[in-house]
Amino acid sequence: MKQEFSAGIVVFYKKNNVINYLLLHYERGHWDFAKGHIEKGESKEEAAHRELYEEAGIRATIIPGFEDSFSYIFTSPKTHELVKKTVYFFTGKADSTNVKLSHEHIDYQWLPYEEALKQLTFKSAKDLLTKVNGFLVSLDTFLLTQKHSG
Repeated sequence: MKQEFSAGIVVFYKKNNVINYLLLHYERGHWDFAKGHIEKGESKEEAAHRELYEEAGIRATIIPGFEDSFSYIFTSPKTHELVKKTVYFFTGKADSTNVKLSHEHIDYQWLPYEEALKQLTFKSAKDLLTKVNGFLVSLDTFLLTQKHSG
């Protein structure tokens, strides 16, 4: 079975102490995160950054300590063979919220966790968002306790 590898970033920004996540609306109708193929010679992080910029026109600072992946099998529309795809994800703070969509997408939204969870199409993306949100909330709590204990 052929194998493919992709990488992406679950992008967020905070407004009024609420974390908002970037979701992209793909031409095929589903809502998901920015991600794409890891090119030869690229690290997972480099591919994730490149794909985010190509798909949304923004950059993000990856937050250390979070990486997740999942795999799925699909039939290639070109060759009709089975392909196992593994997608690696990081989470990153958006450097800007001014999204410039690529031709692959028809819309985007910045949404708080509960709304983003409802908007996402695939279970794997919903599970990923739940992990990212838990990580960011824990990190926020940790940083706040560090400020008060020092």
